Amino acid sequence: MPEALPSGDAAPRAGRGPAAGGSGTLRRRKAIVLVLFCTVLGAAAQLLLKVGSQAVNTASLYAIVWSMATNVPLVSGLALYGLSMVLFVHALRNEQLSLLYPLISLTYIWVTAVSILFLNESVSFWKLAGVVVIVAGVACLGKDPSAA
Repeated sequence: MPEALPSGDAAPRAGRGPAAGGSGTLRRRKAIVLVLFCTVLGAAAQLLLKVGSQAVNTASLYAIVWSMATNVPLVSGLALYGLSMVLFVHALRNEQLSLLYPLISLTYIWVTAVSILFLNESVSFWKLAGVVVIVAGVACLGKDPSAA
């Protein structure tokens, strides 16, 4: 007969033991850095999708599918999205979704930056204000309530 798990706070949590990668603070930092890297990958993916979208032939359904399947920037952008999601899932193994997911919104900042730098897009006051609000929101969501 299997041994019963202890109840309450003494019950082990998945991915939280010593074999899960060391101290809680170190695991948290690694997960946050990994998710921040995911945001950079996501922005690079967006840039590649934008560049690749310019070469999609819309003459017919066949032309759309073929031009998308043979479009290196488009396929590369999709691959970066895939890699980003694999890394995000890995980060989720050791940290709370409610902490990590708001960090994904930082992708908006990187996309705005690459749009200006590589696509020569203009940014209005309101777009910049929106980015500031996003950063402030992420800072609030990531604040540790026990530190207050």
